[in-house]
Amino acid sequence: MAVLWLLLIVGLPTFLLGVFIWAVVKHFLTAEIPSSLQNPVKLRCMHCLALFTMALGNILQKLKICSMPSFIMFIHDSLAIKKDSTLVVTNMHFGTIPVRLFQPKAVSSNLRRGIIFYHGGGAFFGSVDLYHNLCSFLVQETDSVLLSVGYRKLPDYHHPVIIKDCLNATILFLKALETYGVDPSRVVLCGESIGGWAAASINQILVSTPSVPRIRAQVLITPILQAINFLLPSHQQNKNIPFLTKDLMIKYLCKYLAIDLSWRDSMLTGAVIPLEKWKKYRKWLSSDNIPRKFWSQDTQSEFLGHFNEAAYLETKHIFDTEISPLITDDETIAQLPEALLVSCEYDILRDDTLLYKKRLEDQGVPVTWHHVFDGFHGCLLLFDRKFLSFPCSLKVANIVVSYIMSI
Repeated sequence: MAVLWLLLIVGLPTFLLGVFIWAVVKHFLTAEIPSSLQNPVKLRCMHCLALFTMALGNILQKLKICSMPSFIMFIHDSLAIKKDSTLVVTNMHFGTIPVRLFQPKAVSSNLRRGIIFYHGGGAFFGSVDLYHNLCSFLVQETDSVLLSVGYRKLPDYHHPVIIKDCLNATILFLKALETYGVDPSRVVLCGESIGGWAAASINQILVSTPSVPRIRAQVLITPILQAINFLLPSHQQNKNIPFLTKDLMIKYLCKYLAIDLSWRDSMLTGAVIPLEKWKKYRKWLSSDNIPRKFWSQDTQSEFLGHFNEAAYLETKHIFDTEISPLITDDETIAQLPEALLVSCEYDILRDDTLLYKKRLEDQGVPVTWHHVFDGFHGCLLLFDRKFLSFPCSLKVANIVVSYIMSI
């Protein structure tokens, strides 16, 4: 027994050190850290830790101890949650959907604005716990009532579960606004990353749902808005920048949409796009819509790969407007509420926001756009993490607060 304990005491740290060294090597071989990004060393260290944690999760999954997403969620949900004495925080369920309600304790003589928040995490990670501090910050700074939706995720749930959960929670909340002290004329849908995609899709669905109050505004923070064109300038320029690389993005997307990863290259090269569909959607999806100031010297114009019919048949649901809200019809776009769009320069999804900005503006929808030149995907989550925070993190949080305060 003593020998076994000795092996464990010596072997476990050695094993963990080996995994960490692998993560560091992988980071330096694959990751790109822009020289103009503030605090590049901090970002390198954090990316190494992220790779280390994911590697441990994959090992535990192969050993059938727990799934990798479950391990990651265990780690990030163990982060400290700030308790604020000025807020009332209530955990509830809307049917089977867990939600968290944030309300100011102070009594208000008027109904407050409402925020419905959908968290990010690529359908793998993220939770109401991980985004708790951000939601508390939004409520404190804007004196609003906020509902954070805890939708179901991978590996057990695939599309369209996120949309269904978020939509059902949204409709139930909208039908009971005055119960929570919310002004029906001042409700904002807000989401980050895949949560931004949920917010965009739900806004489009609610256009044809007259039985609920009309949404006042949509706040989309570094959202993914289409799963069709992966040849945009930002996909070329930012494919290896943490924390959302091209490999992670396509892996998350395929897993959630139940697409076999063997079709990965066909999707990335545009070989799944039939010519007639490209002719139809090019006016909305083409790189030609991206201002030239966002093109680098190495950026190449789209050149779709040779059409692969088998790949198209396996992936054709990417043309559904629920999955790619950027390609919905003009009539629907024109009825959408005003929008705040936040993009980050060092984000592989940057150009999705730029394309949606043009779509909204072309149909007369008022758009407030903020581009964070030193920002990267996921920076918002770090806004209050002390030494882990970046200047761009607080910048994005303050942009959202200022916009919501203006409503």
